[in-house]
Amino acid sequence: MKKLWGGRFTKTAEEWIDSFGASISFDQELVMEDIEGSLAHVKMLGACGIISKEEEEVIKGGLSSLKAKAEKGELSFSVDYEDIHLNLEKLLIDEIGPVGGKLHTARSRNDQVATDMHLYLRNQVEEIIMTIEEFQKTLIGVAEKHVETIVPGYTHLQRAQPISLGHHFMAYFWMLERDKERLVDSLKRINLSPLGAGALAGTTFPIDRHMTAELLGFDGIYENSLDAVSDRDFIAEFLNHSSILMMHLSRFSEEIILWSSQEYRFIELDDTFSTGSSIMPQKKNPDMAELIRGKTGRVYGNAIGLMTLLKGLPLAYNKDMQEDKEGMFDTVTTVKGSLKIFNGMLATMKVNTSVMKEAVYQDFSNATELADYLAAKGIPFREAHEIVGKLVLHCIQQGCYLLDLPLAVLKEASPLIEDDIYEALKPEEAVRRRNSAGGTGFTQVSAAIEKARELIK
Repeated sequence: MKKLWGGRFTKTAEEWIDSFGASISFDQELVMEDIEGSLAHVKMLGACGIISKEEEEVIKGGLSSLKAKAEKGELSFSVDYEDIHLNLEKLLIDEIGPVGGKLHTARSRNDQVATDMHLYLRNQVEEIIMTIEEFQKTLIGVAEKHVETIVPGYTHLQRAQPISLGHHFMAYFWMLERDKERLVDSLKRINLSPLGAGALAGTTFPIDRHMTAELLGFDGIYENSLDAVSDRDFIAEFLNHSSILMMHLSRFSEEIILWSSQEYRFIELDDTFSTGSSIMPQKKNPDMAELIRGKTGRVYGNAIGLMTLLKGLPLAYNKDMQEDKEGMFDTVTTVKGSLKIFNGMLATMKVNTSVMKEAVYQDFSNATELADYLAAKGIPFREAHEIVGKLVLHCIQQGCYLLDLPLAVLKEASPLIEDDIYEALKPEEAVRRRNSAGGTGFTQVSAAIEKARELIK
């Protein structure tokens, strides 16, 4: 079969070589973006007098017909035409005749594919931002229900201090907010038009790049034609931002997995987001959380893969850059799916508040309260720390907790301890009193939730 670029060739490649070099199996994902870019390009060609108005209208009609068929899934693509661009050009020529070949005037597949990916990623990033916001709204709702639910806070996976469960959930709200901010900022670099850069050097035709940029909703154009066709920074940036986002989801997944275990029993996931075992009838596995944790690795891999791909490429376009798409498509699918799954998982999970409360009454996470109590009475904190450490050791040896100690034993450790210590040592009181800005105190958590709600608006 004669290639659309085959004029200077005397041989055709074997079928398996064509298959190896073709990208249509995956870049057909860009079909709507390719048609959108072509519609803008042909309008510009007509406006600049590069083709006649009649030719413009015929080509626009053919592209609109292809678009309608694409929306219905009625287009068939062939590996013989390598990629989405040549496939659509062949289909257009079949639709309207040889005039369809004029569409490619003053354009190269190099600036064409770059334009497609800018359009694609702009749409996907905007959708991901909206999906993050939906998840944030769910987090706010869950946090609001559990402002005064007390749960052990951990460092080193060891009980540290009691905290508000709402405070814990809101930590992830702010992580997601930073993820969202990074993606919003990246739109400044995504929303630039490479169209009109040609293969690498621009074109001799009197095109209007600003017109096509405006038609496609871009904020501006690439100022250098070499940079326009070879830049994939915007994809690398998206993949790296996605890696950070997935890292946050993976950390949250790890806690969901731990908290739903028999050892913790802090939460129970809805059956919709759990699976069973083919051999152990009693099992209820947090598989969706585990999958999100696992899929984080493939997103990292996509980011590293693109950086490795680009690191040795000279200007301008190289065939290596065909490998920039599958990782991008995969990351978009993975991120959107993970956010939607997590949103549903969090919205439907059951929180075992009684188990959480029991946990904070059966540990030493209130030890800092006693140290602060003594420090407030004038004892240097380091001395107070040692006094409390010895009391904790005494409790461990006796099989009890600080709240179980008689006042006489506490006074023996420090005569400054009075009977008001028992109120101070209650986990609820320990949380309530931590009212510093951004702290876990109930007042602070409620204020943070309100601030978050206003931010989402």
